[in-house]
Amino acid sequence: MYFKKCGGEKHVKSGFISGEQRYLCKECGCKFVPTRKKGKSKEMKLMAVWLYCHGLSMRTIAKFLKVNVRSIFNWIKNFAEKNYVKPEPKSESVVIELDEMWHYLHSKKASLDLEGLLSRYPSTDRLGVRRSRYKHIYQAL
Repeated sequence: MYFKKCGGEKHVKSGFISGEQRYLCKECGCKFVPTRKKGKSKEMKLMAVWLYCHGLSMRTIAKFLKVNVRSIFNWIKNFAEKNYVKPEPKSESVVIELDEMWHYLHSKKASLDLEGLLSRYPSTDRLGVRRSRYKHIYQAL
């Protein structure tokens, strides 16, 4: 038996915790329980992936297996990374920079000229409210 953290094989018994024997590593001084298992079984993880591939949502799978949704997501992601190859993009793809799109949308917004729409109603707006009272709202437009 060895301690996984430091790889040390020298240890002594150091009491019990939750009914299991605890050990003290003589090399690093950490306490550990070698029989304690962390995480879920491979069968549960594969069941989650199988259910996801057959159409169940991650939230439904998490409720069914009584685990966190993020755990289900990580199991599916790890399974996909191990078993599938990411397809290479085709050379026919088109790349649009966000900056170009922003300038295009910005010019469209300026061409709407919202102040021009309000000039049809010189002293009142459509509801009959005097514009001078709500001047700050119209200036924001």
